[in-house]
Amino acid sequence: MSTAAAHPGTTTSHRPAVRRWATSYLMLAPALLLFGVFVLYPLVGAVRISLTNSTGIGQAQFVGLANYRAMLSDPTFWQAAGNTALLAVVSVPVSLGLGLGLALLLRDRVPGGGLFRAVFLAPYVISGVVVAMAGRWVFDQNVGIVDRVLAGVGLPQPDWQSDGTAAAVSVVLVLLWARTGLAVILYLSALQGIDRDVLEAAELDGASSWQRLKDVVWPLVRPTTFFLTVMLVIETFQVFDIVWVMTKGGPAGSTELLVTYAYGQGFAARREGYGSAIGVVVFVVVLAATVLWWRAQRSSEDEQ
Repeated sequence: MSTAAAHPGTTTSHRPAVRRWATSYLMLAPALLLFGVFVLYPLVGAVRISLTNSTGIGQAQFVGLANYRAMLSDPTFWQAAGNTALLAVVSVPVSLGLGLGLALLLRDRVPGGGLFRAVFLAPYVISGVVVAMAGRWVFDQNVGIVDRVLAGVGLPQPDWQSDGTAAAVSVVLVLLWARTGLAVILYLSALQGIDRDVLEAAELDGASSWQRLKDVVWPLVRPTTFFLTVMLVIETFQVFDIVWVMTKGGPAGSTELLVTYAYGQGFAARREGYGSAIGVVVFVVVLAATVLWWRAQRSSEDEQ
């Protein structure tokens, strides 16, 4: 007697599982195809080019890890890396704080909430180039609105385009304006999911506004904070349009970021191999930071 005859229900019982498996992968197929074409294939291509001396013209030669070794002695690369890290350290916490604060204001329907919503959500839904052009106009050291306001109240006007520190500050301020909308939207959604009875119970127990925020609201929006932190860090390492339109990495590299430096090396300087190597380093750093932050978040949740 065959195995199938001895166990007539075995083959039949596996069919629903196989059908579910096939259906799942069939539904995932479009997303997997797009991921492979627009993410995986370019990534593999970037790694391949980073191992050559490609200039985009003529035949490229395999040089191994020479481009990566060149980064170690490239002062501009380290300057761009430091600027990118500093931008992440400064902009991510401030974006989270502004996003949560504005979400609290919008949730409580304070006067002028509609104006806050329009001002901070508009940059999130329009082109980054448009946001950068607006920022360049606002911070123009000759005809900018900020300098006019400062002159009107008798304060000195910074040289936004020729002073390194002032240029970096202008980029950070425009970046905060551009990305706060995402934090507001997600925090507002998280706050609306908090049961009002929980907050009222804490208030009846004598908890102050700060205590309710720290001990009730903050733990409940922690998953949103984790997601936003990862997204904002990734966005920081991908910032290009705002910096390129406003300063092009200047003056003297004070606003140069890894992505703008990679673009300049790959397209302006015709060093595609070196530019691709910088892009690969950015990908590895972002991936490592995301994994470490995710593990830290999981460990924190397990301890609770």
